[in-house]
Amino acid sequence: MSRSYVRTFLPWIVFAVLPSGQWQWAALAGLLAAVAVTVQQRRAGAGFDALIIEIGSAVFFAALTVIAFADPHSGVHGYSAALSSAALALVAGVSLLVGKPFTLGIAKRTTPREVWGLRPFVRTNAVITGAWTAAFAVTAAALAALAHAGHGHSVSATLVQAAGFVVPMLFTVRYVAAVQARTGAR
Repeated sequence: MSRSYVRTFLPWIVFAVLPSGQWQWAALAGLLAAVAVTVQQRRAGAGFDALIIEIGSAVFFAALTVIAFADPHSGVHGYSAALSSAALALVAGVSLLVGKPFTLGIAKRTTPREVWGLRPFVRTNAVITGAWTAAFAVTAAALAALAHAGHGHSVSATLVQAAGFVVPMLFTVRYVAAVQARTGAR
């Protein structure tokens, strides 16, 4: 399961690890990674419901790339990490609001088809997507506070970004294990 999440969030990881002084290129690299992952997953047979974050990532990085190259000294740069987490929170939250939790498509990759429509499966994914949404929102707020204090591209910001992915990933693994243990499923 965690490999699917790493692939899903690869554009954000690429963006986060590239030097912030080269944010135009980091945004472009994030865009290229989002497009490449989306194309690769579509070719592998993934439906659009399994690519909600990837498509949202491509849209975000396309916009950020335009801004970054149009004005490399834009004030957006200082808040780019916070904006990236806010964009993820928005995409994840909207997926919940429209009844298509983004984790549902990811979970379908490793779950038998006969389980997909069952209420516990859908509910489990709604809970997991809610956890990711909350983690992204909290991360965005923390990164915005760091950026406002002039530390938007600091070690502290990097640690906050990492926690914003690691904490919900750990929650996902543990919650799925707890649900499976409770239902006797494998």
